[in-house]
Amino acid sequence: MFRHEDVYAKAGSQKKIPWSVIAALVGDNIINAHGENWRLFTSIMKPGLQRRITDSGPLLEKSRLFVDILLNEQEKAGMGIAVNAIIQRWALSCMGLNFMGVDLESLEKPGQRLEELQTIIKKTLFKPLFFNFPDLDKFPSVFHQRKVAFAIMQEFGDLLCETVRKRAPVTYETNGTEQVVDLLDFALKEGKITEEQYRNNLKVTFLTAHENAQQLLNSAFWELGNNQAIQNKLRAEILAMEMLTPSTDDIHSMPYLFAVILELLRLYPPVSQLINRVTTSKTVLGGDIVIPNHTWVGWNALGVHTDTQVWGPTARKFIPERWGSDVKAIQNTLRSKTTQCHFIAFNAHSRKCLGQGFAILQMKILLFEMVRRIEWTVDPTYELKLTSVSGSGNTYDVTPTSEGGILAPLMLRVILQERK
Repeated sequence: MFRHEDVYAKAGSQKKIPWSVIAALVGDNIINAHGENWRLFTSIMKPGLQRRITDSGPLLEKSRLFVDILLNEQEKAGMGIAVNAIIQRWALSCMGLNFMGVDLESLEKPGQRLEELQTIIKKTLFKPLFFNFPDLDKFPSVFHQRKVAFAIMQEFGDLLCETVRKRAPVTYETNGTEQVVDLLDFALKEGKITEEQYRNNLKVTFLTAHENAQQLLNSAFWELGNNQAIQNKLRAEILAMEMLTPSTDDIHSMPYLFAVILELLRLYPPVSQLINRVTTSKTVLGGDIVIPNHTWVGWNALGVHTDTQVWGPTARKFIPERWGSDVKAIQNTLRSKTTQCHFIAFNAHSRKCLGQGFAILQMKILLFEMVRRIEWTVDPTYELKLTSVSGSGNTYDVTPTSEGGILAPLMLRVILQERK
């Protein structure tokens, strides 16, 4: 399915239920576009999404502030603390700096409207009644909740555009330093894209670039909080570096840190399942499954990632060592597993996530700072509940009638302490 983009075409809510609230939120964008539009969006945005980051300073600064806030909350609470809201603020801050060209100061100034809207949007889009019966979105005059929902989507788009347009002007120099928002600005001014396409791609970048990191970090708190042996082994590697301000090259030189993040992505893929492709003709999948034309199809990352025929009898166990013992070996394993579609946390083939490199670097820097400075365990009173809410992360291009969702601990609480 991933190899044959021409037969299994990417599509989303803008195609399946164009009248819906979720279609109003993201429209036609780089994630769910197909054909000429996808090629156009990719040609514009790819350099910004794959921009090489050589200065670890800004991400380190946000990571340090994140840890400071955690410690402050722990001191005030004296018991287990909920981490998701703080994680969201960290993820928004990093996303703003690296894709929007602005410091949203979400960590420094909690409760800003853009931050509030993220929580509101997730709750609004997927109320059970409207999630299961999207045709009701056609009648906002009857269902006041949906009228409010459409207004919220409009407010988010307006506020985001207003926020990024207040930043300092950037000159297009094609030297690899332009961010996604800069490239979209240039394309709009040159008439390559419409205002609507500009807004859609800006919004989907904002949403996916913070949500996936947010949920993966929730999973990291859960897994490493329960598995002290792995947390300690990771800490030993980090402390052995004997540095407080590593460069990006230093960060990328740590194999166990890399392996831990890949294993988190394997067992806790933020986008766990998604139905966002539609057949363009009658086809046969896997040699014996006949699929009619215009049939919606999808995938389940967790199922793929825990297949014992691929990953062996320990497929459901968290074992970072399975990826390799040095950086080169780990990179080779990652490349092989992705090419074979045995690892699809970032999708695969022509539609592989263009922000993969940044996502991994961001997590490496954050875990470097966290593990170096704090130790944590999961609050023993916390009862594990895994999220399965459609519409988060890359599932912003899935429709309410589809099976899709994120995977992460819900309302996780941890107990942490500063290392001496």
